[in-house]
Amino acid sequence: MITKDEIKELLQSTETYRVERTISTGDMDKFQEAICAFSNDLPNSRKNGYLILGAHDDGTLSGLKVTDDLLKKIAAIRSSGNILPIPVMSVDRFAFPEGKLLVAEVTPSMLPPVRYRGRTFIRIGPRRDIATEAEERILCPSSSIKGG
Repeated sequence: MITKDEIKELLQSTETYRVERTISTGDMDKFQEAICAFSNDLPNSRKNGYLILGAHDDGTLSGLKVTDDLLKKIAAIRSSGNILPIPVMSVDRFAFPEGKLLVAEVTPSMLPPVRYRGRTFIRIGPRRDIATEAEERILCPSSSIKGG
């Protein structure tokens, strides 16, 4: 799992294909799309992706209260059946003087493409999008993917 010092570095950097920050706590579609996109490591960096709840786009903390219920809700994304194959991820809370963060750390899948409700999401720089057929072929070049 990521360390507090590594989180501080991610908060000071801009959002990238590996980092998504949000102050939202209720947009489960957004969270599942992000986790799916981090699982689909389009650049093939083999580096983990991070969904950080409780941080503004500029990296400042929002003062989020990370409850046990919120931790369970985000952790349950892993096995909800909406993202297949099931992502490899961990969820933890981190306390800072300015507030708390919930961090979901997602490992790139060894069995791409990973789909959320049948759609393959990827990260293109700081944003998430639906993969094209060509991008799906990049994720899994040995398969014969035909439109999902």
